[in-house]
Amino acid sequence: MTAPPADRTSRKEATRFGRPDTGWRLRLYIIIFEADTRAGRAFDLVLLALILTSVTVVMLDSVEAVRTRWGGLLTGLEWFFTVTFTIEYVLRLSCVRQPKRYALSTFGVIDLLAILPTYLAMFFPGLHALIDVRVLRLLRIFRILKLGAYVHEFSELGNAILATRRKIIVFLSFVLIVVVVMGTLMYVVEGPENGYTSVPVAIYWAISTLTTVGFGDITPKTDLGRLIASMMMLMGWGTLAVPTGIVSAEFAARRTHPETTTRTCHECLSEGHSVLAKFCADCGEKLPPYQLDAGEG
Repeated sequence: MTAPPADRTSRKEATRFGRPDTGWRLRLYIIIFEADTRAGRAFDLVLLALILTSVTVVMLDSVEAVRTRWGGLLTGLEWFFTVTFTIEYVLRLSCVRQPKRYALSTFGVIDLLAILPTYLAMFFPGLHALIDVRVLRLLRIFRILKLGAYVHEFSELGNAILATRRKIIVFLSFVLIVVVVMGTLMYVVEGPENGYTSVPVAIYWAISTLTTVGFGDITPKTDLGRLIASMMMLMGWGTLAVPTGIVSAEFAARRTHPETTTRTCHECLSEGHSVLAKFCADCGEKLPPYQLDAGEG
């Protein structure tokens, strides 16, 4: 069932940027924003290849020997990628109903940051290294590989962590107490002559030991100090398992959802709807029918 009229009106007011109804903008939208079609997957795969190649170019340009020999080619390639991503950004803005909403969205801001550094580098050369920010756009790989289920699982993991936040906070408080007490004790036992020059330094040692990192820059020299360190190391094994068990138990208790797709709602552009879904779970609008490419059925 669709949402009641009053509820639908309030939900529409909260929508972000919508999909066009007909015409070339709709066709362009399906290719750019949806990955359930052959053209959409091809577009995203080409885009991913361009992103990876452009980031590689920026990395190579940071190597002095490579830049000295191939600087002209690398600069030309960088401008090619920048112009290409600029055209792509303009196309994205042109095929949505509310381009301003898209421009202010997370991916919209990332898209803009992917092209701004090259232009700004013309006036501020030091900003050139910021071009690497476009690697964040590789988050779209979830859509390309049709891993909508993994996007949903990521959301479920976030919900599980949120649901167990009080237990985790209590656990972290206990860990904080342990490292403060043990660090202070080690400061008293070892003293400045063995590298424990202050209580904060001793607490740093306690944290690195409890988390089993063990940098080795500070080590106990006395027998009692080594005994305390051994206890901290053994305690660290159990410490790492506790938050994992809390979140895993909560995560396992949540229901498994049916297979999802990259179909988007016409109004709120939410993704991850079930193959069998007919209406948007977020705004109540009717969803476009799910269509398989030829040969997928």
